[in-house]
This record gives sequence, C-alpha cells and structure tokens, in this order.
Amino acid sequence: MPSRTSPAMLEALAFVAPGAPLREGLDRILQAEMGALIVVGDGPDVLNICSGGFLLDAAFSPQRLSELAKMDGAIILAPDATRIARANVHLVPNPNVPTSETGTRHRTAERVARSIDVTVVSVSEDQQVIAVYVGDEKHPLQPIPILLNRANQALQTLERYRNRLDDVSANLSALEVEDLVTVRDVVTVLQRTEMVRRIADELASDIVELGTDGRLVRLQLDELMGGVDDERRQVVRDYFHEESSWHLDEAMTALADLGTEDLLDLRTVSSMLHLPGTLDLDASVQPRGYRLLSRIPRLPDSIIEAIVERFGSLQKIMRATIDDLDDVGGVGETRARSIKDGLARLAESSILDRYS
Repeated sequence: MPSRTSPAMLEALAFVAPGAPLREGLDRILQAEMGALIVVGDGPDVLNICSGGFLLDAAFSPQRLSELAKMDGAIILAPDATRIARANVHLVPNPNVPTSETGTRHRTAERVARSIDVTVVSVSEDQQVIAVYVGDEKHPLQPIPILLNRANQALQTLERYRNRLDDVSANLSALEVEDLVTVRDVVTVLQRTEMVRRIADELASDIVELGTDGRLVRLQLDELMGGVDDERRQVVRDYFHEESSWHLDEAMTALADLGTEDLLDLRTVSSMLHLPGTLDLDASVQPRGYRLLSRIPRLPDSIIEAIVERFGSLQKIMRATIDDLDDVGGVGETRARSIKDGLARLAESSILDRYS
C-alpha cells in the first residue's frame, strides 16, 4: 500500500483544494501560463530568509495573487492564507539544506519547507504543475478528473474489502456463539479491519485534495466505513491479554503501525494481542463478550463493562439467567430481559448466516 500522507500535508492540501480561495488564485496563475513561489506563513523564521520585495499587508484575493505572480519574487501569505503579507520577495534559505529538485524555484521551495515549519507552494511555469512542500514531503497536485477516477477505483476496492470484512466478522460471531473460536479467526478479522482502514486513509487524502469536488466521495466513504473502527476496538478488547506495560491503547497503536508485510502475516498480527503462552493460530480462545454485547441496542458501555467484569467470558454471559444478570449493578430486571433476548437473537442470526 502507498505511504500515508502526514497530517501536516493533509492540512496544507486543504488550503489548496478546489473551493478554497488560494486554489482559485493558483488556477489563475496556471491559466496565465505563469510561475509562482508562495509561502504560507509570515513568522520571524520566514522573515529572516526574506530579502528585498515590499510589504503589502492586504486582504487575500485570487485576483491579487495572480497579479503579484507577474513579478519574479516569492509571495508571503499569512498562516491562514487570508492576507498577503509581502510580495516580490527574494528567499534565501540555508544553501546547505539538501534538495533533490533541479529548477531554481523548486529548489528554493524544498529548502524553505525543510528548514522552516511552513507550507510552500510552487507553480511551475514550464510544466504547468502545482507542487506543495511540507517538511520533507512533496505533493504534486493532480488534475481533478484523475483524482476523481482514482477515488472511484479506491471506493470499489474498499467496497470489496468491506464485504469480505463483513463475511469474516459474521463468521467470528457464529464461532463465538458456538465456542469454537481460534486465534486464526480473531486475527483474520483484525487483519481485514486494518486493511479496510488503510484503504480508507488513502481515499481520505484524495478527498482532502478534491475539496468541494469530493463531497459525494466523502459520503460514500463514510457509509462504507460505518462501524469498522468500533468492530476493530471491540475485537481487541475481547481477546487481547493486558499486561503492566501493554494496555488496550498500546495494542491498538501497535496494530495501526504494522508495516504492510507484517500485516499480511497472521502470526505477527496475533502478537499484538499478547496472548499468553502460544502463537499457535489454531489454538482455542474465548471472547470476553464486549463485541456481541455492544450490538445490543441502547446498552451503555458502563453496563457492558460491569457485565463482562462480573462473568468474565461470553459463554458465561450467555448461560446467565435473567436473575444472574439482574444482580449486576445498574442492570435491573427489564434490562436483563433485554440483554438475554438480544443475545439469543444475535446467536440465532449468526448461526443461520454461517450455515445458510
């Protein structure tokens, strides 16, 4: 899978996305077949590398930006890109900062971004390309039709992966009810949820870059991702072995940080659960019950926590009588009946789905 776009770059891309005033100004520069070098930020670090030019301090407008781009120097914007601070500035970054660029404008842009915590936008006059620099990252902006095509392909891939996740999740539910769960069944669901999340992360980057043109894609992404993060968290809560230095948050973070090759290795994924004594994928394991209890409507997390703490495993919870459940603090007879009926319906539907 491609490397993920950093939060800093995503924030920068939002500034230059379609619908943003800065993007309109950049498009005007491209249409006029001009080049430009724009720094989003006018703090002391930026001013220290500025030479010449003139102070403007005027409200930003796309028209002003394109007019100022007719001059050779860089344009300095306020951090929120709502004002144009300076224009026709000569930037003098540290020449010892490494750069892989060849053109003068792009070399300057990369050096400034690598040495100062600002967003730098370079518009190529010859290649008609807009490139965004943040830190060590460079992101050339893609034409909207290409981005939309890529986003639609990603949505199709995500839908296939989500369908597969739903299948393995339903299978896990049936196995939990029948007390036949193995480590392999658990880590397969975790692997699939992480794959779905990573495809969604890549798609989210395209949506940011699409700006107002990505609203329909965003709606489809939100629909496809509904419940995935909750499913992932509940599976980990059900099976991971907590230690003094290994808690739920550590397990979730370690799972998210797995490399692509490690994610494809079920034994590596299972190691995130810190299961005691074995990495045998065919070893039997028992869920605590968080996952199925969370599927019962209007059952608060505090009650779920209390039930799991009282009984310890899903099988014991399912065998508990209404009176047993009523004895748990905060449950009450009405809620106990609801829990008992809810688990019975989940058990029936899970088994029917598995064998249908």
